[in-house]
Amino acid sequence: MSPGSYFLRRLRTLSFIEGVSTLILFGIAMPMKYVGGIPIAVTIAGSVHGLLFVLLASMLLLAIRRVPITRSMAMLGIAAAVIPFGPFVMDSRLRRVGELKTAEW
Repeated sequence: MSPGSYFLRRLRTLSFIEGVSTLILFGIAMPMKYVGGIPIAVTIAGSVHGLLFVLLASMLLLAIRRVPITRSMAMLGIAAAVIPFGPFVMDSRLRRVGELKTAEW
């Protein structure tokens, strides 16, 4: 396995985890705060989600050289991470990049 394909696999995994953290924040933690009166849920889930978002954005920027992906794809990935379900949609594009790169590697 080439270093680029290994990095891309880790990027896709992190993207999935970050996408799940967004859904947990919006679907579980926020209702717990606003309906159940448990504000610590958003504090915890929001902190974890924020860390994962920063890691994902960093990995997308590193992927420009490591995989490589285009700068516009990296920016699209960062923008997709802000939208619920965005990382899952972006994963299909990253998977295609991996399939194309596998033929080259």
